[in-house]
Amino acid sequence: MNHFTPIEPTRPAAPYIGGKRMLAPAIIKRINGVPHVTYAEPFVGMGGVFLRRTNVPKAEVINDYSGDVAVFFRILQRHYAHFMEMLKFQLTSRREFERLRAANPDTLTDLERAARFLYLQKVAFGGLVEGRTFGVDVRNAGRFNITKLGPLLEDIHERLAGVIIENLSYETFIEKYDRDSTLFYLDPPYFGVEDYYGKSLFCRADFEKLAEQLASLKGKFILSLNDTPEVRHIFRAFDIEAVPVRYSVSMKNNTQAGEVLISNTNGKGA
Repeated sequence: MNHFTPIEPTRPAAPYIGGKRMLAPAIIKRINGVPHVTYAEPFVGMGGVFLRRTNVPKAEVINDYSGDVAVFFRILQRHYAHFMEMLKFQLTSRREFERLRAANPDTLTDLERAARFLYLQKVAFGGLVEGRTFGVDVRNAGRFNITKLGPLLEDIHERLAGVIIENLSYETFIEKYDRDSTLFYLDPPYFGVEDYYGKSLFCRADFEKLAEQLASLKGKFILSLNDTPEVRHIFRAFDIEAVPVRYSVSMKNNTQAGEVLISNTNGKGA
């Protein structure tokens, strides 16, 4: 079950709150050490871990309950040329940012929705999803620059070849893809700031529900979360490894904080 194919890693197209840039190497090392046929991510976000991986198994499935995320990856996978055509004249503009932020994504075509989402995530301060504000940095060029973004989007487009993209709740996704040969990597919202990712996507009670579902899992999982007493209590049935990492949930500054990798890959909780 350990027949992996080496791949060239890439990086996300835009910031996303809770992205795992600093922690990704440790997580990927753990992923590479677990035999599996199917790799599955219930909370893919902008792909902070998925895109940085260096080996792939036979099957890969990514998922996010956010329609914006799922549509973005599906459009980039299947309609790359049309997507690039929509983006090529886009500039960094406060007025355009405010216009797109005010638009209802449900009224847009999938191409328009994907372009809106990428633009807002690229231009917004700190990768915020809920409560986005126009990001200004006088020391650097405008945040949306298609000449730099284009090659990265092409890399992601190629990376998505053969990947299954879902738009399900995490419970349904886990149930659907749980097999003895599946490895789940889970990156849910941080405990205490669940609403930073959007209303009604994930709430405080979901941590208990997730722990209960993982306790009966057939496959293996690795889960990353912020290190709090509540998190350690909720997931106490599993292996918990503390990993120091520099990040900021407040988005105001970088602070040294704790994160944990929770898993059943060593037998506990299995």
